[in-house]
Amino acid sequence: MSQSTVQQRIRQHPKFAELIARRTRFALVLSLFVLVPYYGFMMVVAFNPTALHRTLGDSIVTIAWPLGALLVIGSWLLTGIYIRRANSEFDELTQDVLREAAR
Repeated sequence: MSQSTVQQRIRQHPKFAELIARRTRFALVLSLFVLVPYYGFMMVVAFNPTALHRTLGDSIVTIAWPLGALLVIGSWLLTGIYIRRANSEFDELTQDVLREAAR
């Protein structure tokens, strides 16, 4: 069987369409969970920097430091969530499509 025939069978496979739809939807949701807070933070920095200038208690640490750290840590966690799902659910669907298309 030629490579183009296998590729065509993969593209026409219903599980392939399901894989693409699920992966795209999941990536978009996670992207929103990262980008909305990030750009919200940047908008506050740009248009109302005094809101983040307040200190926490009697320390010299401003509100911006822990918020920025939460953005970075949240991005890492969401990346880990994507990797975990990609290595389990999405890889299983990919293997199913490849096995069935190779027949």
